[in-house]
Amino acid sequence: MAIILRLDRVMADRKMSLKELSEKVGVANVNLSKIKTGKISAIRFSTLNQICKVLECQPGDILEYTDDELEN
Repeated sequence: MAIILRLDRVMADRKMSLKELSEKVGVANVNLSKIKTGKISAIRFSTLNQICKVLECQPGDILEYTDDELEN
């Protein structure tokens, strides 16, 4: 996949646990865990908005694009 999720890095920088982020964002712990590990194929803008609001970051801090063709 060309999009890499960096939620774990941003959470570590903010010293925030998955449980704490889950409570503040209002999204189930298991769903945030899937985002954190990159095991998702889509994310709602409303969820991304809340994550960015709570972590005080930009979407680009969480999402990173890499060209698949360069990796092959």
